Amino acid sequence: MRACDAHDGVKDNLISNPMSCKFDPAVLLCKKGDRPDCLTAQQVATAKRYYAPTTTSKGERVFPGMSFGGEGAAQGMSGRTAPDALPLDTFRYIGHQDRNWDWRTFDIDSDLNLARKNAGFIDAGADLSAFKARGGKLLMYHGWSDPLIAPESSVIYRESVITAMGPNQDNWFRLFMVPGMGHCNGGNGPTNANWLATLELWREKATAPDSIIASGNLNGNPITRPLCPYPQLATYKGKGDVNKAENFVCKK
Repeated sequence: MRACDAHDGVKDNLISNPMSCKFDPAVLLCKKGDRPDCLTAQQVATAKRYYAPTTTSKGERVFPGMSFGGEGAAQGMSGRTAPDALPLDTFRYIGHQDRNWDWRTFDIDSDLNLARKNAGFIDAGADLSAFKARGGKLLMYHGWSDPLIAPESSVIYRESVITAMGPNQDNWFRLFMVPGMGHCNGGNGPTNANWLATLELWREKATAPDSIIASGNLNGNPITRPLCPYPQLATYKGKGDVNKAENFVCKK
């Protein structure tokens, strides 16, 4: 948090742009044996793996790593002796179509190919030109502290749409990344926003959301702050109450 908190212009225990964070867990390596306030070499390797993307043996990215700033919720996917039912059943029933498949045999290369063959239908397509042509508006949001689905995956999806359809797609597709938000809702920060009203106004009145005022609690204090369409970032103007939205502006 100390390494990356101030990137948005204010230190408030909220990392607004984890992708700009260059923190290296190796700075916490114990110098003289294992102690409660430092990490062993194995623990450093585990921390680095947590933040690193998952790749095939050839280096192809399958999923991004987890984002800086959401460590408090990491227990949602760690400390277990076996996968939860949702990820396990996805591989067992949809991927392998075998209820007796043993997750200990998982192989990133062969299982990825199998997933693409048997479960490719659950992938979100990148060419949304038909949806756009009939007047559709796509409003996406993702919490930067989501402990279950790597937040950067939504950024990557947006990039895939732009790659497929070309630049300047903001007139119908906008992504809002929410600092401090966990899985879909909750968390420490401006995590409450009226997404449906925003989408309704955009679709029916052609009023595009240049920012969305969100509310919540930060460090025990009530807070309002603008959520900005990616890649813009809510940046502190330099003066005024950091818990009030009017003292922030959306900019790249």
